[in-house]
Amino acid sequence: MPVIRLIDAARTDAAAELREIRRPLLLDRLILDVPAEARIVQEIIADVRRRGDVAVSEITARVDQANVPPEAVRVPVDRIEQARAEAPPELMSAARKAIDAVRSFQEHLMDQVDRPLRMDGKTLSVRTRAVRRVGVCVPGGSAPLLSSAIHGAVPAQVAGVKELAIVAPPRHRNDVHPVILAVAGELGIHEVYRMGGAQAIAALAIGTERVPRVDKIVGPGNVYGQLAKRFLYGVIDIDMFAGPSEVLIIADSSANAAYVAADMLAQAEHDPGCAILLTDRQELIDAVLKELDRQLAAMPRPDGARRCLEQYGAIVRVRDMDEAVVLADDIAPEHLEIATAEARALADRIDSAGAIFLGHYTPESAGDYVAGPSHVLPTGGTARFWSGVSALGFLRRTSLIEYTPEGLARDAAAIDTLATAEYLDAHARSATIRTYKPTT
Repeated sequence: MPVIRLIDAARTDAAAELREIRRPLLLDRLILDVPAEARIVQEIIADVRRRGDVAVSEITARVDQANVPPEAVRVPVDRIEQARAEAPPELMSAARKAIDAVRSFQEHLMDQVDRPLRMDGKTLSVRTRAVRRVGVCVPGGSAPLLSSAIHGAVPAQVAGVKELAIVAPPRHRNDVHPVILAVAGELGIHEVYRMGGAQAIAALAIGTERVPRVDKIVGPGNVYGQLAKRFLYGVIDIDMFAGPSEVLIIADSSANAAYVAADMLAQAEHDPGCAILLTDRQELIDAVLKELDRQLAAMPRPDGARRCLEQYGAIVRVRDMDEAVVLADDIAPEHLEIATAEARALADRIDSAGAIFLGHYTPESAGDYVAGPSHVLPTGGTARFWSGVSALGFLRRTSLIEYTPEGLARDAAAIDTLATAEYLDAHARSATIRTYKPTT
């Protein structure tokens, strides 16, 4: 029996089957069904709002089995620097490589000149200012995802954010995992808190005695953390409302089955993680199935990946690449890998994806770590309307408008007509009063 579901698009409604497979991972149920998790999160937010640091400490003890009294919620600076000094040199070298790559790409995005538009006696332009203070969520439950600190914080730093705070659950001997602290130190961030999940989001958004409130929160997290971000959006800005990670791979006869299988397993080991392959080649399907079995047997911890392939994975035989394009846009995946002979041409035909990985030598894992664009990306079909984290997302844009007397004279009649049509006589007068000629 195959370890993953096989779908023949010529015999069944592949789009419907894929939606059904992915349904438990989509965000719809969390928004439309008001599940039990939503009520729990609302209670946590209310408790943190009412009792502040004491509530955070009690919830952390209950959820993370960690004893962090309110006075110990912030990690001392010397503890961060100690972790940085004691981290393995090869780890810090790799972290610096990732930091430099992300910083270079974000600086490239920021390399724009805001040129004013001058026309008919008015000057129009946009002024950008970074948000003042940002919270970065770094998961640290089953694994210390130190790369999330890099991919959340560096774009904010490049944008010009002055204050950054990192939150991570204290699941390593009542503390944040030392590799997360080491990376925080390398980033120059010395405000780190021993808290995670919904209580950390609430503390950052509302503010407590020991945790100053932020203006924006970014970073991945479990369902409780994501629901907290959604409920508090409007109190603060957020990057997105995200679910479990996913990859969609489109491959043709030029693809390497071992590479494809490795990339599917890389996503499945997130547990939960969704991996889907679209191909028009039966021989590739047969080869990928063999590779999945072979590579699973070689994994040190295969159970979670195997379970995710069985529950949330699929291999779809499409009739042609046109059908693959249609299915890809229906899915709007977080990660889209295109392992075809003409990868860029195919990518140009697909509208919605969080990030696109072109060719046979661009694994999704490169994007997770050292490629450059942030790996904080929209999931569950939300790439239809959300974008990944970038430096541009930390900027507030303010319009600057300046008229000359002659310019206002040209527009005053239109302002008068439009305002009068809306029964806003004072609006009309505020323009026309400036164009009256004094009588002598």
